Amino acid sequence: MKTYNKLVRDKIPEIIKSSGKSFDIHYAKKEEILPLLETKLNEEVSEYLDAKNLEELADVMEVLFELANALGYSEYDLISKRNEKKEERGGFEKGIVLEKVYE
Repeated sequence: MKTYNKLVRDKIPEIIKSSGKSFDIHYAKKEEILPLLETKLNEEVSEYLDAKNLEELADVMEVLFELANALGYSEYDLISKRNEKKEERGGFEKGIVLEKVYE
């Protein structure tokens, strides 16, 4: 038996069941969800940093959308805010590294 105690994607129980294994789950209470999602974000960012591939980047994005949802925002709200900030402050396309600001 392996113990996880972590947030997993919604279809993981079905996938485990179809492999013939048994498992224990519970559905996160409202007060559990933010800390679980934050832990999941760290996990997914770590996996992305190791693999540096589109699949892991998509996992990071999925967690970000759920974090927004848990905070009362939609995917649209998150993307709109991203676009608003990009319009006001720019993105990161140019790779500008700020070295110093003189007073």
